[in-house]
Amino acid sequence: MNKNQNIFLPGGFKQFRILKSKIHLSDKTVLVIGSNSELIAEKMIDSGAASVTVIVNDYESLINSRLNLPKDSKVSVKMMDYENTDFNDESFDLIYAQASISLTNRNKIVKEIKRILKNESVLCVSEITALAKQYPQFVKDIFESSDILPLYHDECAKYYEERNFLVLYQEDLSSSLKNYYENAANQLKQAIETLTDKEKSYYKKLLNKISHESNAYLKLGADKFIGLKMMILKKTQNEK
Repeated sequence: MNKNQNIFLPGGFKQFRILKSKIHLSDKTVLVIGSNSELIAEKMIDSGAASVTVIVNDYESLINSRLNLPKDSKVSVKMMDYENTDFNDESFDLIYAQASISLTNRNKIVKEIKRILKNESVLCVSEITALAKQYPQFVKDIFESSDILPLYHDECAKYYEERNFLVLYQEDLSSSLKNYYENAANQLKQAIETLTDKEKSYYKKLLNKISHESNAYLKLGADKFIGLKMMILKKTQNEK
């Protein structure tokens, strides 16, 4: 990925910019969850974080993450299951997840986040959401193809409050998804022009998935049903 391009994640750099405006990052021990988060992690370092670790959950993402970081980067990248990490209890001052934990195993991931996040420390998360409680089959297919279990947009805060998080700030970032899917469509077009026939065959499933999702969002009306909600949350005392 070209370092000068916008970050290829739902929400772009907006989630990070909001976080930085609300929370001092200096001397924080930070965990970033999810692939394509390398540029965010670099910005954490630039903002004075004491250490930043990125975890991804598959080997291809691990290789891509390391390729996307400068050779002298202070960011550490590791492969782990998000619901079962190797970190000790209360290891981090800040955990950051940008559209990366809206998954069918979210409950287990959030339980693990609570274990490794220090008490009174911050989770900054954005969730892929459902803007309506009922949505058409083609939207359901998009969610299922990415193993996403969306929270209902207006109940995101409630979900985390029920798990002993205090909501410090929240913002609707749904409008940023149009730019994300436009970038996805453009990058797909560029990739297809440069890939060999063998590479196209290898990445066929991924390319079809990106093409389908972008088309559904930009042209078929999925924008009426798919949202993005960002929250800054503080972990309160563990249950007795």
